[in-house]
Amino acid sequence: MKKIEAIIQPHKLDDVKAALAEIGIDGMTIFEGRGHGRQKGHSEVYRGVEYKVDLLPKFKIEMVVPEDRAEEVVRKLMAAARTGKLGDGKIFVSEISDAYRIRTGDWGEAAL
Repeated sequence: MKKIEAIIQPHKLDDVKAALAEIGIDGMTIFEGRGHGRQKGHSEVYRGVEYKVDLLPKFKIEMVVPEDRAEEVVRKLMAAARTGKLGDGKIFVSEISDAYRIRTGDWGEAAL
């Protein structure tokens, strides 16, 4: 099993969810947060005063998928989240040794 974590732009969330639903991936957890990468934020003007916004809104999506579907999920995620501009985000993939469904007691891929 693989855990896929994606940090994406907020306006791409619906596109990403729809793209994943197309390939049968509907289980995910979504966190709202703030952060920055190389873009280091941007400047805005409010009432004639310029100020720096260094922590930008982001969404973090986490899901665990069977190992044989991980590459497909990552490709679909990248295609749906990409704008081609700085700040599109990152995807991290890590190994999961086991999973358990609390309600039924299922484990392994059956728990997904």
